[in-house]
Amino acid sequence: MDLLVSPELTIPASELEWRFSRSSGPGGQHVNTTDSRVALSWNVAGSAALSEDQRARLLQRLKHRLIAGALVVTASEQRSQLRNREIALAKLAGLVADGLAPAPATRRRTKPTRGSNFRRLDAKKQRSATKQQRQKPSRD
Repeated sequence: MDLLVSPELTIPASELEWRFSRSSGPGGQHVNTTDSRVALSWNVAGSAALSEDQRARLLQRLKHRLIAGALVVTASEQRSQLRNREIALAKLAGLVADGLAPAPATRRRTKPTRGSNFRRLDAKKQRSATKQQRQKPSRD
C-alpha cells in the first residue's frame, strides 16, 4: 500500500520498512501476547521517490529526526496493530508534508508606534507607583 503524502509525492510501499514489538501500558494478558506496537521507517537519503531538491530539503529540515538517513515513526496508542499501522502512516505523511512545505515568509520588523510606546511607559510608571506604596514609610 503506497503512502500518498501530497499530489506530487507518493512513497512506494517497497521503501517502507515495518517493525512490530510488544506495546507497553495497560491491556492485560492481550498486551503480553501480541505485537501491537508499530515502528515505521523510511530511508530519506536513499529514496527514489524524491527529487534532489526534495531530498535536500527533507534532510535539512528533518535532520534532528533522522537516524542514519532514515525517518522512524512509532505508534502504540491503540491495542490493534492495524490501527497503529494507520496512525504510523499518517504520522509519517504529516512529517514529510511539513518538511516539504515552503518556508514561511520572513517577518519585516517595524518600530513600535508612539502610542504603544507611551502606553508601555505609562504602565511601567503605574506599576512602579504601586510598588512604592507597598514600602514602609521612611522615619523622616
